[in-house]
Amino acid sequence: MCIQISSKRRQGGATEKSSRKEYESMKQRIGFMGLGIMGVPMAANVIKAGYPLTVYNRTAGKDAELKKLGAAVSPTPKALAEASDVIIAMVTGPEALDNLLWGPEGAAQSLSEKKTFINMSSVSPMFTRELAGKLAETGVVFIDAPVSGSKKPAEDATLLILAGGPEKEIEALTPLLKTMGKGVIYCGEAGQGSMMKMMNNLLLGIMMEGLSEAVNFGKCGGLTMDSMLEVILTGPLASPIFKMKADMLQSNEFPVNFPLKHMTKDLKFVVDTAYDLGAPVPAGHALLQVFRLGVGQKWGDLDVAAVFKAVQYMNESK
Repeated sequence: MCIQISSKRRQGGATEKSSRKEYESMKQRIGFMGLGIMGVPMAANVIKAGYPLTVYNRTAGKDAELKKLGAAVSPTPKALAEASDVIIAMVTGPEALDNLLWGPEGAAQSLSEKKTFINMSSVSPMFTRELAGKLAETGVVFIDAPVSGSKKPAEDATLLILAGGPEKEIEALTPLLKTMGKGVIYCGEAGQGSMMKMMNNLLLGIMMEGLSEAVNFGKCGGLTMDSMLEVILTGPLASPIFKMKADMLQSNEFPVNFPLKHMTKDLKFVVDTAYDLGAPVPAGHALLQVFRLGVGQKWGDLDVAAVFKAVQYMNESK
């Protein structure tokens, strides 16, 4: 019996390339605003996954890597939103976000019910809810999706996405979100993603200051850094974050993954949110002062582990 081979099968590689192009053309067009420490690797992972990508950044020159990968560069946030189905923002905080949306040539002018806006920046739950209300006037679908993780997880696409907003829309966008992270956790309505981020960063701040305080205490008592870190990293108190930061404490060098100034900003959000909720955060209040000391000493652009320098400064200033 003879089996006829279809013309499509005979074409082999040509057909596969055509199918790939058709598949990619069906993907949503993504716009990414904010090309900082986190934004560049996150956007790179989106385009590597095959999504058409347009980027915008207030500071010129940060788009070079993404242009090499095939991203288009928009001259304004408005133009980026016009060219995109899904617009993602990953910026430093509320002021930058407001400027991108409602500043000159802001993206809000081009938002509509046919588009989705995802804020992945770290802002307070109150700001997020206010943002949701303002964006509702445009008809756009709004998703609140900050991340847990820093530079290396952003590069490796192993961030944890903390999502708030309409659950069905988040489910539909999970393939896109998973190009940037290992998982998506649904936290509730818009604002709850930001609430989860603040909870997580309160714990991170406690852990980093606690590690710094304990090690400085031991150092003052004559213990060596090597012996203290061996006890911490091999005993029941060991944690991945301590292992990630151990080399920084040993060398007293703090190449940035998550800036100390950003943690300070988030701790202010924590304290303000806790006041509104009536939630006691005594450690949070103390942490804010220690981290602000670090920023005041011009260590804000160093890694969050540089809180160790702030603790040492207090010891040396006694």
